[in-house]
Amino acid sequence: MKHAEITLRQRRFVMPVLVALVFGFSTVAKLLPAQNPDDISNERIVLSGTQRGLAVYQANCAACHQANGQGLAGAFPPLAASDYIVHDRRRLINGLLEGFSGQMTVNGAAYDSVMPSQSHLSDAELADVLTYVLNNWGNPGGIVAEEEIASARMALGLPTDRSAARPHPGAGSAEVAYQGQPSAVESARMIVTADAPPMTQAELQRSTQLFFERCAGCHGVLRKGATGKPLTPDITRGKGTEYLQALIFYGSAAGMPNWGSSGEMTAEDINAMARFLQHEPPLPPEFGIEDMRASWKVHVPVAERPIKKDNNLDVDNLFSVTLRDSGEIAIIDGDTKRIVTIIKTGYAVHISRLSHSGRYLYTIGRDGKVDLIDLWMKTPIKVAEIKVGLEARSVETSKFRGFEDKYAIAGSYWPPQYVIMDGPTLEPRKIVSTRGMTVDTQEYHPEPRVAAIVASHMHPQFIVNIKETGYVQLVDYSDLENLQITQIDAARFLHDGGWDASKRYFLTAANKSNKIVVVDSKEKRLAALVDADSIPHPGRGANLSLREAGPVWVTSALGNEKITAIGTDPTHHQANAWKAVKILRGQGGGSLFVKTHPNSSNLWVDTPLNPDPAISQSVAVFSIEDLDDCPAWKPDDKLAEEEVNTCFDVLPIAQWAGLGEGARRVVHPEYNKDGSEVWFSVWNGKDQQSAIVVVDDRTRTLKAVIKDKRIVTPTGKFNVYNTMNDIY
Repeated sequence: MKHAEITLRQRRFVMPVLVALVFGFSTVAKLLPAQNPDDISNERIVLSGTQRGLAVYQANCAACHQANGQGLAGAFPPLAASDYIVHDRRRLINGLLEGFSGQMTVNGAAYDSVMPSQSHLSDAELADVLTYVLNNWGNPGGIVAEEEIASARMALGLPTDRSAARPHPGAGSAEVAYQGQPSAVESARMIVTADAPPMTQAELQRSTQLFFERCAGCHGVLRKGATGKPLTPDITRGKGTEYLQALIFYGSAAGMPNWGSSGEMTAEDINAMARFLQHEPPLPPEFGIEDMRASWKVHVPVAERPIKKDNNLDVDNLFSVTLRDSGEIAIIDGDTKRIVTIIKTGYAVHISRLSHSGRYLYTIGRDGKVDLIDLWMKTPIKVAEIKVGLEARSVETSKFRGFEDKYAIAGSYWPPQYVIMDGPTLEPRKIVSTRGMTVDTQEYHPEPRVAAIVASHMHPQFIVNIKETGYVQLVDYSDLENLQITQIDAARFLHDGGWDASKRYFLTAANKSNKIVVVDSKEKRLAALVDADSIPHPGRGANLSLREAGPVWVTSALGNEKITAIGTDPTHHQANAWKAVKILRGQGGGSLFVKTHPNSSNLWVDTPLNPDPAISQSVAVFSIEDLDDCPAWKPDDKLAEEEVNTCFDVLPIAQWAGLGEGARRVVHPEYNKDGSEVWFSVWNGKDQQSAIVVVDDRTRTLKAVIKDKRIVTPTGKFNVYNTMNDIY
C-alpha cells in the first residue's frame, strides 16, 4: 500500500482523530460510524493511545520534527507520509530506543544528523507516541503495544534504571541534571559580531545571562568546550538559527538538557540564544589581586576576637548547613537540634571547611565569595570575607604541623586560578593560574577550572584538582615567595574526592573519564588509575573494611547503580590495593554522596538525582558486615519485579519529613560527632518547605525532624569534628 492510499477503515479512524484534536475527544463518540464490536474496541485503543501520544510528541519530538510532522529541511527528517516509517516496524521501535545516527534517506531526501535515544521514556509513553505518529499525517495507521516496547528494550539490553537511560547519547538523565546546574558568572564584556544574526542590546544581555546560568558549566565561559562540546561561532554559524533553536529546545546529542521542552526556557529566549551563539563569546573580566583586595573585608580584626571559646556550645558537634537558594548557611547545634544562627554568605555555598583547630569555618559560594566564620564568638559570626573570582567551588585550610590555621586556599572556575590567603584574615597572598595543556592530547585549554582541594597531612601542601586539563597539583605553601608546585599527570575532568583511612592516599574522581585517581601524598606521585563507571561521584567517599579485601574506599555514581569499593592497603593487602574489589548494586543511579563513620556499621547511599521519585526521596543503607556476602554487580544481574534486593534497606526519608508538595530530594548523609546519628537534607523548591531529617544510625529509625521557615533549600551539611578531621 502506498502512502497516498488510505483504506475505508483508516478513514473511519482519521476523521474522528482530526475532530478530536480540534474539538476535544469528548465529541468523538458521536461521530464514529457504526461498526462491529472488535473494530470499536481497536479504534478506542488507537484513540486513547493517540491522545496520550500527542502530549508525549509535543514534549519530546515536535521541536525537531515540528508540530505538523514535516521535519526541518537538511536537519531533521519528516514523519509525515514517511516511507521510512512504513518499511520496518521493528527498526522504528529500536531506533526510538537506541537513537539514530548517520545517513538515512527519507522520501528521497538525504539526512545526516543524530536523534538521541528516547529510552528514558517509559514503555507506555513510547508505545503511545508511536501509535500517534502511525495514525497521523498520511501514515499507515496501526497500534504499538507497550509489550512490544518492553520486548525490544530487553532484546537490546537497555537499562531499566531511568537515571542510566540516555535522553542524549553520552549523557544519562542524572548526569544531565547534574551538569545543567547554573553557573554563577554574571558580568562580561559583550561582543556584537557584524556577520552574525542581528540582536538587540536587551536580547544580548539576556542571552549572556542565560548562557552563564545554564550553559557555561558544561561548555565553558569562553565556549571552547569543557565536559560539553565547543560552541564557538566557526561551529554554530554553519548550523544556522533554526537548527540551533531545535537543539536548544530538545537537547543536543552531546548531553545538553532539553531547555525548551522541559519548560526551563521560553521560546523567545531560545530564539535569542540560537542567534547569540553565532556571535563571538562575551568575555568575562579577569579577577586579579587588586579586584580581590577591593572585595576583602575584615569585620572583626584578629586582635578583637576572643582568645578562648566565648560560648557554651559544643563546637565540635555543630553543623554548617548550606541554604542554597537564600545565599546563607545555618549553624545547627547537633545536640539540641536547634538553629544557633543564620549567616549570610555567598550564593549556593558549595562546601564548608574547618580550620585545623576547629575554630574557623570557611564557606565558598558558587559566586566566588569566601566567608570566614568564628565559632568561638558568643554567637558565631562572620569575621572576614573576600571574593576570589566570578565563579568558584572549593576552599581549604592548612593542616600540616607548624602551619595549622595559617593559610587558606580557594579555587575558581572563572577565572581559572587559585589563590592562597592568610588563614585568620583572608588577605590574598598568591594567585596561580591553571591555564595550560591537557594531560592526554597536549592541547592548550584556556579554561581549566579548579575542582576539589584538600590539605595534605604528610607535607605542607595543598592538593589541587585541575578539572579540564587533568592534572593534580601539589602546592607547597611553606615558602610563598618561592612557590614550588609538583604536577601529577592524572586524567581529565577531575572532580571531587577524599582521603583513605590512613590519610596518606588521596582518591579522586575523574568523572567523565570514568576513573578514580589515586595520589600518594607522602611520595608525591601517582599511585594508580582505577576504572569506575559511570560518572563516579564520591563526594569525599567512605572508608570501611571488608573481611576479605581489607580497608576500602567507596564511591557511588551518577550514571548507574554501581557502588564501587577500591582496596586502599598496599602494605597488608597488596593484592587488593588500587583495585575495584567489590561492586555492589544500589537503588539506582543519580547518587551524589556515600557516607559512613568509624563508629558505625552502616554505609549510607543517597540518590537525589534519580528520575524516579521513589528513589530520589529515599536512601539506601547497607550493613557493612554483610557487604562481603552481597552478590557482586554484573551486567546481566537484573532483579525481577517481585524480587527485593536484600543487601540494603530503603528508608523513606522524605516521607518522614512530613512535608507538602515538591521534589523532596534526599541528599548528603552526614554523621554527628560520635557517629550515633546521620543527618539528611530533604531538598525542596525555594518557595516550598524543606527539612533536615535525623536518623538513629544503630536502629535506622527516625530520631528528629528539623523544620523552620528559614531552612530554605538545604543541601550540604558539614559536622565540625568530622570535617576538621577528614572523617568519612
